Amino acid sequence: MLAAMPGHSLQRNVPMTFSIHRRPSWAISENQATPEGVYLDRRRILQGFGLGMLTAATLAASAGVGRAQDADPTADLYPAKKNEAYKLDRPVTPEEINGHYNNFYEFGTAKDIAANAQNLVIRPWEIEIGGLVETPFTIAFDDLVRKIPLETRLYRHRCVEAWSMTVPWAGFPLKSLVALAKPQASAKFVRFETFLDPEMADGQNDFLYPWPYIEGVTIEEAGHDLAFIVTGAYDKPVAKQHGAPLRLHLPWKYGFKSIKSIRKISFVEERPIGLWEALQPSEYGFWANVNPEVPHPRWSQAMERVLDTGELVPTQLFNGYAAEVAGLYTGMDPATLYM
Repeated sequence: MLAAMPGHSLQRNVPMTFSIHRRPSWAISENQATPEGVYLDRRRILQGFGLGMLTAATLAASAGVGRAQDADPTADLYPAKKNEAYKLDRPVTPEEINGHYNNFYEFGTAKDIAANAQNLVIRPWEIEIGGLVETPFTIAFDDLVRKIPLETRLYRHRCVEAWSMTVPWAGFPLKSLVALAKPQASAKFVRFETFLDPEMADGQNDFLYPWPYIEGVTIEEAGHDLAFIVTGAYDKPVAKQHGAPLRLHLPWKYGFKSIKSIRKISFVEERPIGLWEALQPSEYGFWANVNPEVPHPRWSQAMERVLDTGELVPTQLFNGYAAEVAGLYTGMDPATLYM
């Protein structure tokens, strides 16, 4: 049963405290494991391209992963210079693996959505920037991507489904786009909206979902250096199944907050309601910060399965970025930070 989501404010009087007691990686109880359906789906996908008749190279060619993108007018911007301040504690997930394990509901509900996602038309592509800004404007992606210097960052990605990967994203800090937009002082949130084209994206014909995909963050979150607008990955323009031509990546939040294929960015005073929150607020709330001690209503978040190795490892508070982002939530009730 759906329930109305109470409003949240950054001004909270309840102290924010976290007490994390992690089991050793070898001592895993059944209720800490990735949900069986998620795991079996992953195994089926991996078997299909890792152990079956098709090789990873064949799959990469079939969906454009690793394929030369000579027709992309922004290809000359890659590889973008690596920002050495962003490091990982595990290897980067191979492109041929995370390129074939994606959520992109606009094109269907299967994880192996890469082939369908090639129907995404990304030229021409314009981004509308408006709401509470000095002067609303619309800008072509090919112009925007040359206005702000690009860099490559190694980032974690943690899905709410309890699997994870690591990606060398290229792009620019969201705060640079905020500065370009020149929001008014009354803007408290940033609202993102993707495309709406059921003829192109057959998943948008599914009436169960409140299309188009919408997400939002606070203006403070948008101004944090970790918040990143992605335009590329693996030293080339970002692949369509990853949300071309530009998407958001918030590495300390569950992946559904990192909206793909952005068409519209609005600075607003009221908190946006995202697609998943509108669909089921008790499971997919506004904050969606990674917290191993706050379970999803249907499974534990204490552990995560590394996509390419299958290893089960402890989930880290804020996905390992607590030192950087915990200050954004000072004074808030920890129980609200997932929902």
